[in-house]
Amino acid sequence: MVKLVLMHKADSIYDDQPDQVYDFPRQYLKAMNEAVGDWIVYYEPVKAGQRGYFALAVIDRIDPNPVVPGRYLARIRPGSFLEMDRHVPRLIEGRPMEAALTAPDGSPLSGGLAQSAVRRITEGDFARIVNLGLPQRLEDIEATRYDPRPFDMAEGAQTFECPVVERLLRRSYRDVAFRRKVRDAYDYRCAISGLRLRNGGGRPEVQAAHIRPVEHQGSDSVRNGLALSGTLHWMFDRGLISVADDHSILVSRNKVPADVVDRLLSPGGRLIPPRDPRDAPHPENLRWHRENVFGQIATGDLAW
Repeated sequence: MVKLVLMHKADSIYDDQPDQVYDFPRQYLKAMNEAVGDWIVYYEPVKAGQRGYFALAVIDRIDPNPVVPGRYLARIRPGSFLEMDRHVPRLIEGRPMEAALTAPDGSPLSGGLAQSAVRRITEGDFARIVNLGLPQRLEDIEATRYDPRPFDMAEGAQTFECPVVERLLRRSYRDVAFRRKVRDAYDYRCAISGLRLRNGGGRPEVQAAHIRPVEHQGSDSVRNGLALSGTLHWMFDRGLISVADDHSILVSRNKVPADVVDRLLSPGGRLIPPRDPRDAPHPENLRWHRENVFGQIATGDLAW
């Protein structure tokens, strides 16, 4: 197996969905087959500034593209996709993050491999990118974000140096990374009520909800998340509310009293979008929620 960097462009002719599938031409088939079962790093160059390395995933298998001859689809292993807490630039202090793109004098190489959409990457470079984009202490960073000394942190406690891949698979770590990305994407505002609430210590009350749950093969992509208040998160998970393709809010009217709707939903009745359109909920995730969760709970299980 081998680790790869995969170039992704939002406006590409290739039909990529980074948390599900990567579309690529035949010339990269050998390298992609070598990477099956191993981790890849997504990289996106942006004209108005480098987005850089922005996410990680594991390739599950390679299938021929059934629509376009000569192209292939790398299927992403369910539950493996994880976005970086912060994007890692291609260059740091003028030096590339990838050894293969570095000249003997440390300067970046241009053309050739640097323009390749699929590149092999060393274990060391992979670990360095991960540690910059998803810090080892991310859980402690989040825990002390609004309280510099949480009561359960022992005096002089040291963070155990967890191996990179083990950290990427740990559910508690992934939950923190997902929560930080989703709440930031929506500027700590509930996407359904429009409220931005903080407690006395400045801690945001908004939560991060998976649209398609992880246990049902939902990913930890921001596009599978919504920033919601606690009550609306509860209602969304139980199918009392959902979101249409046009981002209007759907309500199970026979189960939710009208006065509750009036108090909790934004006046326009539409989902409040994230700051970056690229983070908007993926239509397939919204469709899954409507078809599998919305309206499913029995009325007798509710009490208002």
